[in-house]
Amino acid sequence: MLIDIQKYLSSRGVCSLAELSNQFKMPPDAMRGMLSHWMRKGKVIVESGGCNKGCVSCSPDQLEVYRWQNSGQQIPLCSLS
Repeated sequence: MLIDIQKYLSSRGVCSLAELSNQFKMPPDAMRGMLSHWMRKGKVIVESGGCNKGCVSCSPDQLEVYRWQNSGQQIPLCSLS
């Protein structure tokens, strides 16, 4: 499972916790545990995504964003834009 997460996240560069949870059919807390393995190895960092001021349409899992190091991709402001 860890290798599958590595392949998926490194190919996408940046993913929200909600996207990863849906992709791997895991609850967010379980996915955080898997991601912590790659964070300890320095391969993944967690960032706060963010919507425009006043946006309340995104769930917290959509705003928790994980980036595979060296991806070079930018975080979208909001998946609904």
